[in-house]
Amino acid sequence: MRFFVQNFGCRATQADGAALEAQLGAKGLSAAASRDAADVVVLNTCTVTAEADKDARSAIRRTHRENPNARILVTGCYAQRAPTELAEMPGVAWVVGNSHKTSIADVVAGELEYHSILTGDIFETRDILTAPIMESTGDRTRPNLKIQDGCHNRCSFCVIPFVRGKSRYVGADQVVEQVRQLSSGDKSGGYKEVVLSGINLGRWGRESGSEMRLPDLLRRILNETEIPRLRLSSVEPMDFSDDLLGLMAESPRIANHVHAPLQSGSDKILRLMHRKYRPRHYADRLAKARALMPDAGIGADVMTGFPGETDALFEESRQFIASMPYTYLHVFTYSERPGTPAATMPGSVPVPVRKDRNRILRELAATRNAAFRESLLGTEVSAVTMEPLGIALTENFIQAQLDMPYTPNRLVTLRPTALTQHGVSASIVAAA
Repeated sequence: MRFFVQNFGCRATQADGAALEAQLGAKGLSAAASRDAADVVVLNTCTVTAEADKDARSAIRRTHRENPNARILVTGCYAQRAPTELAEMPGVAWVVGNSHKTSIADVVAGELEYHSILTGDIFETRDILTAPIMESTGDRTRPNLKIQDGCHNRCSFCVIPFVRGKSRYVGADQVVEQVRQLSSGDKSGGYKEVVLSGINLGRWGRESGSEMRLPDLLRRILNETEIPRLRLSSVEPMDFSDDLLGLMAESPRIANHVHAPLQSGSDKILRLMHRKYRPRHYADRLAKARALMPDAGIGADVMTGFPGETDALFEESRQFIASMPYTYLHVFTYSERPGTPAATMPGSVPVPVRKDRNRILRELAATRNAAFRESLLGTEVSAVTMEPLGIALTENFIQAQLDMPYTPNRLVTLRPTALTQHGVSASIVAAA
């Protein structure tokens, strides 16, 4: 039997998909090169926006049309949120939510009884599917390792806690071993950079009974593995403790890169969002990060068009964002999610207004990013070379076009010489 896994959405979903591929292979199934060549097609869905739901439904219809003999298994966050809706679509043989994701290989192999839907409560489970994944851009040199899943927070706009459950984490021993294997593998003596990720990464180790926190885990990895560089993905602002920021600043093996989701710079909107900090708290964390790491890449997720966001409140948010030391932004337009408190809040913002505010913040981000890249010209910065040849990523999250082809998966020191459309041109001045 041949299988094909297609992933939608975030790195956590991609990590789940990689683990599913390994489990299906262990059952004796073989991977197909495409959906139309598979006997079983696993669609690993996202549900963070209405557009994500639409993409998943389109993939189901397209798979059934192109390969009508294939049995389709729908899993992931959409499957957990709306299993009956998906089970009724033509071609869908199984719907397995995140709550039972670890059972998918048994279901496909016929070793677990299945009726029509396999889903349920995931708030108490400690199961985490995880496997190293590569960037979706095609670069094969910077594995992402999911070490945490789920979220205790209840942001009013977010469906993720309801479809991924409460926060839980991969144990320190397992994380250290996985990083050790990645740093000493067959890839030219091991990978030079590993990205640690999670749904709420900063909550690693904070469950009852644990005495370790994320900085403690990082110290273990640094002490017990040879990985040249660790990079942290998104960490909630108040989880950027003085201990974590101090460790990032003092260790040359941790990338100077801070990504702290903001969502809004308006105090009132943050309260409506049920975020656990105010603008002044957020500003304090970023000021600390910039003081400790003057050349760090600093980014955030921000949202436009949340219910109740008047013109005045958006301007308040824009001014706050403009005052922060950002080098890039990920700007999202608010999308109503069924079952979340925000979906029924008054003050809905017209979609065209949401999109126009998105444009304003993207233009602000582009200006700030260009200024940051210009400030790097003539300086020296550490980077890892990537695929395709001639591309590198600096530790402060700038893509560099090298002036010569260079072997991927090497740590080098670059000197940026000119701006490109989205990055810099650079020459290599030293290689590790």
